Amino acid sequence: MERNRIAVFIAVFFMGLIAWQEVAAQESQESSTYTRGIGGRFGVANGITYKHFINENHAIDGILNFQGNRSFTIFKLLGLYEIHQPINFVDAEGLRWYYGFGGGLGSYRYKDTDESGMAWSFDGVVGLDYKIPTAPINLSLDWKPTMELTPESGVRFDGIGLSIRFVF
Repeated sequence: MERNRIAVFIAVFFMGLIAWQEVAAQESQESSTYTRGIGGRFGVANGITYKHFINENHAIDGILNFQGNRSFTIFKLLGLYEIHQPINFVDAEGLRWYYGFGGGLGSYRYKDTDESGMAWSFDGVVGLDYKIPTAPINLSLDWKPTMELTPESGVRFDGIGLSIRFVF
């Protein structure tokens, strides 16, 4: 009877060890990816960013940003659809590049004339996305050209930003 208990204990122990190794292997494969992330975006416009992956390569990025200087302020909500691709020529786990498009809606105010109104834009994005494999941190460096419809029609190419997100 004692031998049967020992045999059952050893069998359960090894089955648990095998299951634990499979979970650990799966987590190490997934350590360079993430599903959601929230954090800050810093650049020409500063704000809050929330990225959510729809599937392995497609994400939606919402950015609530603020931009201002001595003559104007713009407060805008942006939505971007992004397509993420692996980088094959560099062996860096967690590093991918992405591109996408979207639009923005918000408000602006010129300080010297006190004129204000709606701010509309179409936005593009291209950048690098790096999920630190050993930490729940994501870094993104991107360039976001913008075609503004209001307040001043035109194309802006100064939208470089760094996003730092906590991923979960």
